[in-house]
Amino acid sequence: MKPTFTGIKKQTDNPFLNMYAMDAVDTGGRHFGYYFATRKSEEELVCRTGVTKPDGAVIYAILKDEPDKIVLIRQYRYPLGKYLYEVPAGLIDGDETPQEAAVREMHEETGLEFEVYNGGSAAFRRAFYQAQGLCDESNAFVFGYAKGNVSDEAREASEDIQVIIADKAEAMRILEEEEVSIRCACMLMMFVNSASDKPFAFLG
Repeated sequence: MKPTFTGIKKQTDNPFLNMYAMDAVDTGGRHFGYYFATRKSEEELVCRTGVTKPDGAVIYAILKDEPDKIVLIRQYRYPLGKYLYEVPAGLIDGDETPQEAAVREMHEETGLEFEVYNGGSAAFRRAFYQAQGLCDESNAFVFGYAKGNVSDEAREASEDIQVIIADKAEAMRILEEEEVSIRCACMLMMFVNSASDKPFAFLG
């Protein structure tokens, strides 16, 4: 028997994130409670629509003039109560494309300009799920070049962010010693193994 569910009930009514209770059915036909969080409306839940659409853009940005350096952020995360190394990222607003969201988010979080790189395989840019046991959020990777000056003028007060420009030695140190998001860790693994003269060769 294929796992399924027979009903979903919204449990909270918060502005940005809500909890749902699902009457799930396992492979043996037994019913049990399953709980998940989502940013979506009740009509947009992936388990109801089957539609995979990126909720956010995750940015892999190397410096335009120094492709052996990558743009990272170190951000305070309230659920953890501590700072985490991450790559710039953010939710897609309205009808934005992931690329448009990446340009906006890069400016808001770092003050830097972002030039999207469109080469390589599209397979690396489609929506991928994260924390799928807890939520239905998915994100798309956006690759490109950063330039300009670091600034916090467009940053929200709720975002405590330090902008980090890391070379490969620093990227390895961060992977070895610091608290890092899994998205950032995966991107740093690609970065430390990339070639400065072909920085996006891993995209095919």
